[in-house]
Amino acid sequence: MAAANGQVLHKPLGLLAELTHRCPLGCPYCSNPLKLESRADELDIGTWARVFREAAALGVLQVHISGGEPAARRDIVDIVAAANAAPLYTNLITSGVGLREQTLAALAAAGLDHVQISIQDSRAASADHIAGYQGAYARKNALAAEVVRLGLPLTVNMVVHRANIERIEEMVEQALQLGAGRIEIAHVQYYGWALENRAALMPSREQVERAVATVETLRGRHRGRIVIDAVVPDYYARFPKPCVGGWGRRSLNVTPSGRVLPCHAAECIPGLEFWSVREHSLQAIWESSPAFNAFRGTDWMPEPCASCPRREQDFGGCRCQAFLLTGDARATDPVCHLAPNHAMMAELAATQADAPYVYRR
Repeated sequence: MAAANGQVLHKPLGLLAELTHRCPLGCPYCSNPLKLESRADELDIGTWARVFREAAALGVLQVHISGGEPAARRDIVDIVAAANAAPLYTNLITSGVGLREQTLAALAAAGLDHVQISIQDSRAASADHIAGYQGAYARKNALAAEVVRLGLPLTVNMVVHRANIERIEEMVEQALQLGAGRIEIAHVQYYGWALENRAALMPSREQVERAVATVETLRGRHRGRIVIDAVVPDYYARFPKPCVGGWGRRSLNVTPSGRVLPCHAAECIPGLEFWSVREHSLQAIWESSPAFNAFRGTDWMPEPCASCPRREQDFGGCRCQAFLLTGDARATDPVCHLAPNHAMMAELAATQADAPYVYRR
């Protein structure tokens, strides 16, 4: 099957459902946009239920129910039940703050399949400082224990940056103690709020190299006990990541107000036309939305990407990062060592400062 631009159209496998941008935390690396959407603009339960049914018909297998903090929605249980009925595998991505035990039990009864909780550090004072919320660490740990008690699979998400990168081993040990089956060690990706705080968050190359070695050691030590996923920071990579598995290739993201994006940061690129589920079906958006077709396939690529043997592996890298760093969304991602602008990465990574965080509010 072909998309409207003639490129091969793959089936999407995952849907990120951003129910709300409301959140009690102020994490300085939050993936939400700098301009947050208001509560008044949020989709209602009926629209979300339709979106889930249309996603399943498209071939989507799992929905990541996120925010903001998705539990800020009073109808969160009904939303999860609708996703379960679609039917989709449901993964709740929560801050762990604002989600009550009674609501969690109701979510489990409604068919919730999996929970992912973010923990900012292995030490309470540092974790609360990073989150911008006093007491967040204790509340997250308490909720994680309740998730396990209810028999739900648990993933711990640790976003790594200069303030916590030396405590990866402690974080993995904490995840084990909490009963998690998986930990995601995700180095900060510099978009939105993280880009605002880049100098304060950026680790050194030496710290990153030690972290990579630590992860490999821990994988060997804990094999069979916990799965350890790790994402290396782009600024120290040799090749770019295949952003969301390729633009408009395997996933889509629905914002709280209903705009559908190829990736969570796509709105940073000016000139793209994003269609909304309020006016279009998810199938029509997947096949024909100008934003989804803008960078599908390889025909849009300049050199050196166009003739690169890796063009079907990394798809030219991240379009949002290319725009944010070069001003041109069609440029080769500067992370790639073959990119004309690659030299800027070392300079940007070396710009570090012990500055106060600009919290997400």
